[in-house]
Amino acid sequence: MNNYSSEKIRNIVLLGHGGCGKTSLVEAMAKQAGLISRIGKVTDGNTISDYDKEEIKRKFSINSTIIPIEWNGCKINVIDSPGYFDFVGQVEEAIRVADAAIIVINGKAGIEVGTEKAWEICEKFNKPRMFFVTAMDTDHASYVKPVAALKDLYGSRIAPFHLPIRENEKLTGYVNIIKNAGRKFTAGGGHVECEIPDSVKADLESARETLMEAVAETSEEFMDRFFEGDAFTPEEIDGAVRGAILDGSMVPVTMGSSFEFQGIENLLNDIIAYLPNPTMRKESGVNIKTGEPFEANFDASRPFSAYIYKTINDPFLGKYSMIKIRSGVLKSNATIYNSRTESEEKLSKLYILRGNKPIEVSELTAGDIGALTKVPNLKTGDTLSTKGNPIRYEPTEVSKPYTYKRYEAVNKGDVDKIAQSLSKMMQEDQTLKVVHDADNRQTLLYGIGDQHLDVVVSKLKDVYKVAVTLAEPKVAFRETIRKKSDVEYKYKKQSGGHGQYGHVKMRYEPLGDTDKAYEFEQVVVGGTVPKNYFPAVEKGIQESVVSGPLAGYPVVGVKAILYDGSYHPVDSSEMAFKTASSQAFKKGFMEASPVLLEPIASLKVVVPDSFTGDVMGDLNKRRGRVLGMNPCGKGKTCVEADIPMLELFGYNTDLRSMTGGRGDYSYEFARYEQAPADIQEKQIAARAAEKED
Repeated sequence: MNNYSSEKIRNIVLLGHGGCGKTSLVEAMAKQAGLISRIGKVTDGNTISDYDKEEIKRKFSINSTIIPIEWNGCKINVIDSPGYFDFVGQVEEAIRVADAAIIVINGKAGIEVGTEKAWEICEKFNKPRMFFVTAMDTDHASYVKPVAALKDLYGSRIAPFHLPIRENEKLTGYVNIIKNAGRKFTAGGGHVECEIPDSVKADLESARETLMEAVAETSEEFMDRFFEGDAFTPEEIDGAVRGAILDGSMVPVTMGSSFEFQGIENLLNDIIAYLPNPTMRKESGVNIKTGEPFEANFDASRPFSAYIYKTINDPFLGKYSMIKIRSGVLKSNATIYNSRTESEEKLSKLYILRGNKPIEVSELTAGDIGALTKVPNLKTGDTLSTKGNPIRYEPTEVSKPYTYKRYEAVNKGDVDKIAQSLSKMMQEDQTLKVVHDADNRQTLLYGIGDQHLDVVVSKLKDVYKVAVTLAEPKVAFRETIRKKSDVEYKYKKQSGGHGQYGHVKMRYEPLGDTDKAYEFEQVVVGGTVPKNYFPAVEKGIQESVVSGPLAGYPVVGVKAILYDGSYHPVDSSEMAFKTASSQAFKKGFMEASPVLLEPIASLKVVVPDSFTGDVMGDLNKRRGRVLGMNPCGKGKTCVEADIPMLELFGYNTDLRSMTGGRGDYSYEFARYEQAPADIQEKQIAARAAEKED
């Protein structure tokens, strides 16, 4: 592949609902550009962007994949991203390095929740965007309905560029609203001029009037001319439209068919004509040496810097670090500096990836996307630069995983191999996390949703040849006391020679602070227990609070007071007093009205206003306490509640079901509270049964 200057590069991410046709659109674009000779199909598992075994098996995208396409003297880096919400981390990585987005809509399905999510992520990252309505060759597909729905959602920013021309219910052409001219599709993806049908003229007049109003709003001169009835030239319209798309005040809507190659040529031309090259976007980091801002701005004349936005660990390809050049030029024999590890590495080769196919290149210029391999210690989020000009960029902020399950190895001998495999997968997927829960002796696997975790388990089995099972996680309860108790325990043992003797009298009472396990105090008078045995008494308490007498959970919030006892001048020892203290603790704890405390989370649920009633009703069923509702703009409400952690298992799936996928939630641990009696009974019985097993 040729080397391209920054002005000749376009970095485009495809967004949209799962199954809307993004991967098929990539195939059509690649075929139109002559990159492939035959279009692949998702159902056949032979597309260039869905090459992962899991993607082929499940028939949908799981990873973001880059397909560089050469078109009309430019290079378009097309990033095919997943549409299913469980793989949002891949989307967030992709949009960080894309300069614009194309939101794909299925003409038959219309606007879906994934369409709205795609718009929201473009708004969050301030990306210019276009809509492409695909599958227009299928029965009952519509272009007019999605456009109307988009206008209802996003107002006057929506600007349709096309109107469909149909003959015998089949899409045969379109009207170019900007040029006010008809076009008829030809074989091979092209088009020829044609008359505008009378059936379209009424809609064309309205659409063109709306477009001219939008053009007029781009400058005072245009506004004056518009009111004077002066017509704009095609060149003036084109320039105004380009500026409006770049600043986000206009979002065009075009259309076509991936399988019939209708509108694909237009889409490629529009990407080059209307969407920004990297130099039109701002990007800044920090010079570590000076502490000054470094304005990279994809300027090829500035010192080299790059950002690693993604890691690929493929058993056959090896490890690739995907980079976007943010300034300067990177050559294949360059020496790079990693600001995180503070080390230099010599490159041997430089690549671009086309799906899973590495293509060696001699250099990459600012704004381009490539790949490095066989460079040690690189990870997603690292900044590469030169040692003389060390730069650091902020890492991509990806969605935090809140869905988790307990996992166990099917074969106990695979434990280490599973840990190594998950470590590799976490390098690829920043939304995957492993947490070791010592309190409950379990290992937890965190992901975005159940489907995400299911894919991880399947990949462990198929790729890394290890098997795990997932189960409902145990919740980390705590034990404490509500009343006071006064006990004594005498540990006495004689077995020939020196015996064992330790005698303690203890009082136990609530400490009033559940952040501390215990507090030890001694008020012994008269030397009934010598001072040198006080540490042993505390050691007995310290070991006892690790696993409480009630259900084996850690103990919190207990004050232990040693006030009396006795000793034997020969048989007493530290071990004897530690044992006496431990036994006294168990007895005193159980006599002080012990209870289980359950963890409470602070939960925030953001949903469209119409779903707040359903969400609140569901939270009440889960023993949640709704604390308030706050409007958060754009027709959404944030419901805040306290809820037991025990009740959050499965919440992700239920919330999506309730809200049609439009609800989001987050939570964090808040405190411990006394669990209801029935919950305590179940937990105590379950722990007892577990101990027997």
